[in-house]
Amino acid sequence: MKIMKVLLAIGLFVVNSGVKAESSGKPIDIVVHRSPTCMCCGKWVAHLKENNFNVKDIVTDNVQAIKDKYGITKELASCHTAIVDGYAIEGHVPANDIKTLLKTKPKVVGLAVPGMVNGSPGMEMGDKKDPYKVVSFDHKKHTKVFNSYEGTQ
Repeated sequence: MKIMKVLLAIGLFVVNSGVKAESSGKPIDIVVHRSPTCMCCGKWVAHLKENNFNVKDIVTDNVQAIKDKYGITKELASCHTAIVDGYAIEGHVPANDIKTLLKTKPKVVGLAVPGMVNGSPGMEMGDKKDPYKVVSFDHKKHTKVFNSYEGTQ
């Protein structure tokens, strides 16, 4: 009974303090390559940090070199590319999808949110959100829907 009270007290503390339960683990190291002129990239980096990622932020004039190295096609491309545990993350991929990727470890090169979708992490523009898909991609340029998000009008 005493243990139950302690656990309840800890749970209430976590809820009341605003601490996310998932953020209590070890931070996830990720390297982000982004252009110095892109404002939304910084917002996406902030989204990662808010979700327990330890971000190494590399500002470069040659993000294309990273895209080429990981086989990110024009159809998959966005404004920034990140590398986490050997996976490429292209564009405004939500942090929870990256965490799912790292837990499930599928045989893919990485995840992408092609383009710059209104309402995706880092691309928030008020209440309006466009629907979008997070796709996985492999070395043979095959893509598969990893997750999808509904939009709002």
